[in-house]
Amino acid sequence: MQITVKFKINLTKEQVQLVEAISKEYIYTVNSIVSSILQSEERIKLSSKNVLANMPSAVKNQAIRDAKSICAKYKKAVKTNSKLSTNKQKAISVPTLRKPVCIWNNQNYSFKDGILSFPVVVEGKSRRIQTKTIMTDYQLKQLEGHLGALRITKKGTKYMAQISVEKQSPVAKGDVVMGVDLGLKVPAVAVTELGKIKFFGNGRENKYIKRKYRTKRKKLGKAKKLKAIKNLDDKEQRWMKDKDHKISRQIINFAVKNNVSVIRLEKLTNIRNTARTSRKNEKNLHTWSFYRLSQFIEYKAHLEGIVVEYVDPKYTSQICPNCGTQNKAKDRKYNCFCGYHTHRDRVGAINIMNAPVIDGNSLSA
Repeated sequence: MQITVKFKINLTKEQVQLVEAISKEYIYTVNSIVSSILQSEERIKLSSKNVLANMPSAVKNQAIRDAKSICAKYKKAVKTNSKLSTNKQKAISVPTLRKPVCIWNNQNYSFKDGILSFPVVVEGKSRRIQTKTIMTDYQLKQLEGHLGALRITKKGTKYMAQISVEKQSPVAKGDVVMGVDLGLKVPAVAVTELGKIKFFGNGRENKYIKRKYRTKRKKLGKAKKLKAIKNLDDKEQRWMKDKDHKISRQIINFAVKNNVSVIRLEKLTNIRNTARTSRKNEKNLHTWSFYRLSQFIEYKAHLEGIVVEYVDPKYTSQICPNCGTQNKAKDRKYNCFCGYHTHRDRVGAINIMNAPVIDGNSLSA
């Protein structure tokens, strides 16, 4: 199992200049190699010797690998597009790197005692620089494993490092199945097969925040302040992402506490067509990332050895868990003719828990 650990690095002014220089050189080199490969009719043999760039040879080799990967994806996209009918074909542009970035493989950097060391070019020669890292205990623990590539990018005025880590997948201790229903009014509801239930998140708070940002964007739009609108969008996305992280962490903690080995979620391909919502919630539905929350749940579940399965969301909020008849809930209350009644989202979570998985490979009885 591979994960990515992201953390801040504390660069001096001199180091910032060196990192900026190699990052710009890196994206220029990758884009140049991509252009050369795609324009040439013959296969080009590339090595650190014949690639002219002001970077250490190890970084040149990484740039060559990245360029080849970009070309392969582009050619595959073109081939797939050519098989479509003429009216369905799309214009496929050559992908290019724009934001400064640089990547080092695991043989050319080191991380020890909170110090990150990697090579750059100083006055035409390769030289290693050392920088302090800003990490939490949790991030340090996640770095325990086989370290992969190092990636350094700039975010605002700060520099971020990302290290891929290959970790051995743990095995869940329990054997309980849990269903999780995602929604707007209640962001998530979890039910285990032993009857444990918990509601996560605050849908009203989410709606209030989104409505607030929407109102601000409207005012900024009338004033034609485009940059301010973009900054506001970024701020809203950071808020939403933080909420998804917290909710997914709470769900996994609940799963671990209740010995869950399998979590079942709705397959979200058509959630905007099948989701339960009113007209007033339509704007929130089309801007909330159900997919991101499900991905966060899956990612954190794997770290605990919990398997994630996906089921068809069709009628999960309507089928009675007691008698199997189909009923439409009124507001948040679900009532069946057989006498069964409960919260609507609890019905959804129970049906998701009991539904057959889409690929048919259920891990539960």
